[in-house]
Amino acid sequence: MALGLPHRAPFVFVDEVRALVSGESAECGKTFPPDEPFFRGHFPGDPLVPGVILTEALAQTAGLAAGQPGRAFRLSAIRGMKFLRAVRPADEIVLSARKVAVVGALWQFEVAARVRDEVVAEGVVVLSESAE
Repeated sequence: MALGLPHRAPFVFVDEVRALVSGESAECGKTFPPDEPFFRGHFPGDPLVPGVILTEALAQTAGLAAGQPGRAFRLSAIRGMKFLRAVRPADEIVLSARKVAVVGALWQFEVAARVRDEVVAEGVVVLSESAE
């Protein structure tokens, strides 16, 4: 697993793990290079990272935070996701996830993305736990 994620290229949206408290929280980094194929069609001449891809990067960060050996996590819900500012090609994004609740097989995380110490996206993701 790349970085501990079950994902593979081209669907890994975390470049590095900067901090990790297994079962609790994670901070990761991601920079989307200007030649990413989605930039050609996502507002040509004014490219920005699609919100769904930014949300997936946050969900992957939450999956790393959950990090339980022998268990896999899947995105089950997105709650109150807000996009506060556009994220551009080559922006260094700091992704963070902090566990706030576990109910049965559902793990809830507060997530946020920052660029230059400014929050650009925030919300809550819910992951469901399943055996690998």
